[in-house]
Amino acid sequence: MTIDEFAGAKVNLCLHVTGLRTDGYHLLDSVVMFADLGDQLQISLRPGRDVTLRITGPMAQGVPEGPENLVVRAAQSMGLGCELHLEKHLPAAAGIGGGSADAAATLRGLSRASGQPLPADQGLALGADVPVCLQPHAARMQGIGQLVTPLPMPALHAVLVNPRVAVPTAAVFRGLAQKTNPALPDKIPAFASAAAACAWLAQQRNDLEVPALQVQPVIGQVLAALQAQPGLWLARMSGSGATCFGVFSGADRAAAAASAIQTAQPGWWVGACRLT
Repeated sequence: MTIDEFAGAKVNLCLHVTGLRTDGYHLLDSVVMFADLGDQLQISLRPGRDVTLRITGPMAQGVPEGPENLVVRAAQSMGLGCELHLEKHLPAAAGIGGGSADAAATLRGLSRASGQPLPADQGLALGADVPVCLQPHAARMQGIGQLVTPLPMPALHAVLVNPRVAVPTAAVFRGLAQKTNPALPDKIPAFASAAAACAWLAQQRNDLEVPALQVQPVIGQVLAALQAQPGLWLARMSGSGATCFGVFSGADRAAAAASAIQTAQPGWWVGACRLT
């Protein structure tokens, strides 16, 4: 049996760092949506417990195929033998949960193919972003990633831009000057429109943006490129960077912005998408 799973880019529309646990894990409060732009995973069950991974696609270079890959670790955690083919379209170490989304797709696909339940921790042992990626819909993510609450968010037309530089998450968190910052409001309102959602989101933050800029100053150029585009409602860095997103007033505006930025910066990774 062969199962196909889509692993959409995870976009942190805002990300508040609210504390630091004694075990070194940071506490987060974030609104997350998922793009219709992402990786494709094909899963084939086979007898035994061996797991093999083959990676192709435009962003495959440098992505390991061995046990250090989260996809392999996710499959091994299910105790099932399988052949995995990952078609990689999202950049790695980019703040859009590419590896976590791939791992979550692996867990979903293996559960669907075998009838075996998902891990009790919803994949948290694999990474903080895996639980929210298991059900790739708009959600609020809290704690160390284990608290996921679905949110009724309107669809957003966006552009994702990565300057093709990796940003080590650990280095960004080390550079965070203030570890305890205000959380999101207790109750996130229901938004009547995409414009209303962006107006509210503009009042929030990504607490990792400043330390990420210190690691990779080019992130500032990415934000400036988005802010220069007509029809922009919101521009911000996602996760720990370096990918930034812009939300636009319509699909045509987003497509035009993506085209303009790609023309000006042919070496960057740019994609127009719809966030759901």
